[in-house]
Amino acid sequence: MAETDNARYDCLKIENQLCFPLYACSKEVVRRYKPYLDELDLTYTQYITMMILWDERETNVKTLGKRLYLDSGTLTPLLKKLEAKGFITRQRSKEDERNLVVHVTEEGMKLRERAVGVPAKMGKCVNLTPDEGKQLYRLLYKILGQID
Repeated sequence: MAETDNARYDCLKIENQLCFPLYACSKEVVRRYKPYLDELDLTYTQYITMMILWDERETNVKTLGKRLYLDSGTLTPLLKKLEAKGFITRQRSKEDERNLVVHVTEEGMKLRERAVGVPAKMGKCVNLTPDEGKQLYRLLYKILGQID
């Protein structure tokens, strides 16, 4: 194969793909969360769901899915598990029966107190300066904004 032919395929090298370090970092960061979340009996996806509910106390499933970039096929079993653990309740909206509203329970709010140390523990796993962290956050949300 001629050298110019090889250059044509450089775009297919893994080291030239932005998607790969994004994927690998995401997977590794989530893996580092695992021991801390195991103590809370949560998966990472359950944890980020609870983060929204700790802040808002209640939201509908559609809004929750949109904020978490999760479809209903992923969100429904996740919410059922959180409900079985006593952390949330799900109820049909009185105003519109098509809307399923998720409420954090008192037990779910108690879990927040146990979870409050997780971000600091994770901060020690990701060795970025505060400015680097802000820059990365801004760039990642820029990408997400373009995907929407």
